[in-house]
Amino acid sequence: MAMCSATHWPEIRTGRLTLREPRADDAPRIAELADDFDVSRMTASMPHPFALSDAEAFLRRMHSRDPEREIAFAIEAPGDGLVGIVGLHPRAVTLSGAEAPEIGYWIGRPYWGRGYATEAAAAAVAWAHGDWGRRYVISGHFADNPASGAVLAKTGFLYTGEVQSRFSKARGRETPTRMMVRLA
Repeated sequence: MAMCSATHWPEIRTGRLTLREPRADDAPRIAELADDFDVSRMTASMPHPFALSDAEAFLRRMHSRDPEREIAFAIEAPGDGLVGIVGLHPRAVTLSGAEAPEIGYWIGRPYWGRGYATEAAAAAVAWAHGDWGRRYVISGHFADNPASGAVLAKTGFLYTGEVQSRFSKARGRETPTRMMVRLA
């Protein structure tokens, strides 16, 4: 695995998945999978409905990001192509005032229950700790999404005891969010 730079996007391979640079030609597939309320309502930033223009805007943002602060990977499964997205986004941490990446992910409904979220999240966190040099990664899941909490726990995250109120674009309201952390 290589360091992220403005000219090189790392590619991460797991036992079943490839985490790779999201490309402009992924926009229709992202829009297709993300335009499902049960997918978007479990994220903070995805609107519903999720249109092709939303996918294109996401891809433009990822390609204009500061690679030392933020990165997203398309999650690809053999025979299925793109099945979801996993990203590491900058977030201020209140404990030290330092900035740490926050992992977020989603998997399209046809691919739920296959362990893809856990495998992709584990690979992204390992990359963040090793190649990207981050000491810790934070995350949170909406309180009504225990499946995401299970993914994070299997990936080595621990609950902090903090519950934050976070806005969900798809829901159009604040939602209780259980916070977690994973140390290197």
